Amino acid sequence: MTSELKESFSRSDSPPAPAALAAKVRTLAPSMTRSMQRVAEAVAGDPAGCAALTVTGLAERTGTSEATVVRTARLLGYPGYRDLRLALAGLAAHQQSGRAPAVTADIAVDDPIADVVAKLAQDEQQTLADTAAGLDTGQLSAVVNAAATARRIDIYGAGASSLVGQDLAQKLLRIGLIAHAHADPHLAVTNAVQLRPGDLAIAITHSGSTSDVIEPLRAAFDRGATTVAITGRPGGAVTQYADHVLTTATSRESELRPAAMSSRTSQLLVVDCLFIGVAQRTYETAAPALSASYEALAHRHPHRRR
Repeated sequence: MTSELKESFSRSDSPPAPAALAAKVRTLAPSMTRSMQRVAEAVAGDPAGCAALTVTGLAERTGTSEATVVRTARLLGYPGYRDLRLALAGLAAHQQSGRAPAVTADIAVDDPIADVVAKLAQDEQQTLADTAAGLDTGQLSAVVNAAATARRIDIYGAGASSLVGQDLAQKLLRIGLIAHAHADPHLAVTNAVQLRPGDLAIAITHSGSTSDVIEPLRAAFDRGATTVAITGRPGGAVTQYADHVLTTATSRESELRPAAMSSRTSQLLVVDCLFIGVAQRTYETAAPALSASYEALAHRHPHRRR
């Protein structure tokens, strides 16, 4: 396990709740070794069966070692295998209570459009649920506080993530904060080197390894700004330069459903949570700012009522 992964999980105050276990597996599986993936897939796919196994039994079932089982449990956020077994038992009870486990269905090239709508809705619901279950609210609260008091907020993203950054920036601007989203990597770096303590820099990258996003975040980090990574890879390179990490989840990628679709959905949930938190924290100034921005645009929407 990398030092970055260890550090990312040391930020959590307690093991994930049983209902969050499947979300953790889906989010972290790409960061695991193949043997650890086998353990993670087994516990997520058959929590009741695995809960009945000793550490030796689960190692035999997955063709791995006891050490691999323990490492997987720790990577998933549990102090040891005993704690993971308790969570598996809780997850099994939760599933048996009447709530069917979510199923991800791939979209075929000849699917009717009605099936496409149903499958995408199902996947996006699962992505949102997984992101909410895995989101560290302590880290989120810290980012809310940093944003609410920041002199200036810079946001970095590339591709689909840049669109999410623009969405966050325009929301923050509407409540009176100074926020700018930078999609151009050169402008991102030249702005980042102007930051200082009291400023906030937010990098959005699903892979956690996008150099055009990491470079400006590193520059902001080096100059003492508070830094945040919104990423689907808590062990990714971007977290080396992040004071706070907000983890997103995605559904499985397929030929007709690239990862950018589900990552965008989960990123939008995180930035919406961040925005609402900041609006709550700064309500006395945010409410008048929102009202002023509405009034400034009212003439463009004459039939719209408040």
